[in-house]
Amino acid sequence: MNWDDVRIFLAVARAGQILGAARRLELNHATVSRRIVALEDSLGAKLFRRLTTGTELTPAGERFLAVAERMEADMIAARSELAGGDDDVSGTVRIGAPDGFGVAFLASRLGALTAQHRDLRIQLVPVPRSFSLSRREADIAITTERPTEGRLVAQKLVDYSLGLYASRSYAEANGLPATQSELRAHRLIGYVPDLVVSSSLAYAQEFSPDWDAAFAISSALGQVEAVRSGAGIGILHSFIARALPDLVAVDAARPILRAYWLVYHESVRPLRRIQVVAGHILHAVEKERRLFQ
Repeated sequence: MNWDDVRIFLAVARAGQILGAARRLELNHATVSRRIVALEDSLGAKLFRRLTTGTELTPAGERFLAVAERMEADMIAARSELAGGDDDVSGTVRIGAPDGFGVAFLASRLGALTAQHRDLRIQLVPVPRSFSLSRREADIAITTERPTEGRLVAQKLVDYSLGLYASRSYAEANGLPATQSELRAHRLIGYVPDLVVSSSLAYAQEFSPDWDAAFAISSALGQVEAVRSGAGIGILHSFIARALPDLVAVDAARPILRAYWLVYHESVRPLRRIQVVAGHILHAVEKERRLFQ
């Protein structure tokens, strides 16, 4: 079996289309299609269904995907072992993270890595609504729930809290509610419900059973800025809000706890660049754990 054919199969399976895989591999569309047919012939099984919208794995393709990913993991491990004596860290690591954590915490703490390792490239991207480490849409992900499916390595980073906050100007002009029932008399700022990426982030009802946001923003940092402008009372990450002197805590409801997890696919575990970046994130959080408490 030709490893290059397996590599192309993985690219198509992850892209969900031959054209997308061809672009990612920098190969001709016809070449990718021909190599997939050759692999299917060698295995004696159809691996993909060709659809008008792209491709989908057949049952045989699903079974072969697990085999191909093990082969990929072995290949990565072998390359890592052979390069074990080289201390240089190079290549690109893409980190997917929620904007609250990614922008407010990680962005200012990753530059030291690129300064230390000149051949290392880091990409920090927001976690979209649909996100897959198996499809290599990121190398490392920061999630708010521990994954329960797939060949993923997960490590808890830290617990964090969310609470009610308002700007000082809003508090002076409108006063602050002392109970949940009094929240109804205030303008509320929240998230866009159908754009919430995780059930753990649909937390408004935990603050008030009839929470009704007059101003909804699909960004944690956007909500922070709206609250700072005096637009109303919002549910904010405490580690962000506490650092802003123009915000005050609202005691109408108790803060709630959530957690951040660091996750990557098992197949990239041997890569030194993955271990270096993951270790840096873990150390940065541990060093400043007090921010989240």
